[in-house]
Amino acid sequence: MFTGIIEDLGKVKEISEKQIVIETVLEVKLGDSISVNGVCLTVKNVKQENKKFVFSADISKETYNRTNLKFLRQNNFVNLERAILANGRLAGHFVLGHVDTIIKILSIETELFVFELPKEYERYVVEKGSVAIDGISLTVAKKYDDRFYVAVIPYTFENTNLKYKKVGDYVNLEVDILAKMLAEYFEEKQKEEKLSIEFLKKHGFIK
Repeated sequence: MFTGIIEDLGKVKEISEKQIVIETVLEVKLGDSISVNGVCLTVKNVKQENKKFVFSADISKETYNRTNLKFLRQNNFVNLERAILANGRLAGHFVLGHVDTIIKILSIETELFVFELPKEYERYVVEKGSVAIDGISLTVAKKYDDRFYVAVIPYTFENTNLKYKKVGDYVNLEVDILAKMLAEYFEEKQKEEKLSIEFLKKHGFIK
């Protein structure tokens, strides 16, 4: 579980379809869960070099195909966040590190980023709601049928990989898990209501 508050910009040392190697100032340990651009990975190997840590993590085929890890190159910077402690402060929102899809940056106007919004995820994104973009907890400023806007404060811009992004780049999107749960709950309620009415009609209780 993560919060979407980025702790460090890690540098990619090596990247392949099956593994990523990252350099960071964060103290990481073997077996730690760590969010890399919003993707939950497990630290497989780690060594300390001077005041920095270099760790590797395996990448599954599903993760490689679904996320923007496949676009990374050596020396690129990635957003890093270690898993939250049970007694830690939740400063962002609940982020699982399970990326839903990748989306394209449509425009960048100073602090305003505009992202495409695929139809299948439109219902999970609401104005003033939360989304995780490359693991960053952000608030939706405006939403339309095929796009949404996010206002990025200077601190977030300077301390995340957003400062390296350009129009046309793909970012990882994780919609709010609470929105998913609510949507599924109401879908089930509608199914129950529909089945209930059909049952009553079939047995002559209503016409």
